[in-house]
Amino acid sequence: MSWIERLAMLEDGATEAWYRGRRWLVRKETRLGGRLVKLFAAELGGRDFVSLNLYLLSSRPLLKPCEMPERKVIAFLLGMRPYHSISSRVAATHSPRACVS
Repeated sequence: MSWIERLAMLEDGATEAWYRGRRWLVRKETRLGGRLVKLFAAELGGRDFVSLNLYLLSSRPLLKPCEMPERKVIAFLLGMRPYHSISSRVAATHSPRACVS
């Protein structure tokens, strides 16, 4: 399964996931009629994070990682294992950074 397919499988909202033996809080938001996907993931109890914008253009998808290499974003999407969706109220309190697009 490709990283784009993994991203598409995530529901909008917040999900807890495992990645490299640690728990993460993953927030996904789809905008512009599905043409823009934003994702922010934070390691719970740690300092690591992943942030991206994906633009689904008519010609091709355009991945724009926020302040990090593309390979880090793709590795996270391919390696994380979602296990629990949680309410947006709880998720909002665990989103320390945002990527401006």
